[in-house]
Amino acid sequence: MTGLAGAGALAAAPARAQLPNWIQQPAAPLPPPVDYVAVAKKQLAMQGRNIPQSDRVGVVDFGLPSSRPRFALVDMVAGKVDMFPVTHGRGSDPQHDGWLKSFSNRVGSLATSRGAYRTSDYYWGANGSSMRLAGLEPDNYSADVRAIVVHGAWYADPSLIATQGKLGRSEGCFVFGEELLPMILYKLGPGRLLFADRLSAPPPMPKPFDLPPADPLPGTENLRRASSFSGTLPKTAD
Repeated sequence: MTGLAGAGALAAAPARAQLPNWIQQPAAPLPPPVDYVAVAKKQLAMQGRNIPQSDRVGVVDFGLPSSRPRFALVDMVAGKVDMFPVTHGRGSDPQHDGWLKSFSNRVGSLATSRGAYRTSDYYWGANGSSMRLAGLEPDNYSADVRAIVVHGAWYADPSLIATQGKLGRSEGCFVFGEELLPMILYKLGPGRLLFADRLSAPPPMPKPFDLPPADPLPGTENLRRASSFSGTLPKTAD
């Protein structure tokens, strides 16, 4: 019975605890959550003279994939943050894996531009109700020429996350699901700050495994690696 009990206890032990010390890996710490209220306050302080309305701020965290809500609508009066999905440009994600790889302000890049924008007037365009944006920094000053705006489209519908694991890509515009867009346009509205950048840290890379001790493990003293043999390799495996 003692042997069976010992086997049961071993089976019940976490698999991690049964690994040799040299192969166990510490769990990578999760990055701290982004304080979007603090980001909004900082950007308002930097861009205040360009932003007539400071009650609400839009902050887009392109450090997150399009499968995550990453547009933070910040209520500066209540200190409240609501998160919603938003697209990035196809030029920023050529592989279409849902992660923004790069920013660009170049005309024709079809990429997302980072930086602070001032929301401008509403208009009706090819994508229905939309809102123009004015780029306020060297990294996004071409927003007007590139027609970078806020609009809605079917490929930004949050239901796509459940079926495809990501949203579609825009041509650099900030695109929301069509049912979500009216609320975004109303609450963000003209004359407010929209700031976009990579804010969340990328997911931690797994730590490489440490090599085993230099001395051979018991019972392996006479083992040789296949690559250590010289001569012609056999053509068949017996």
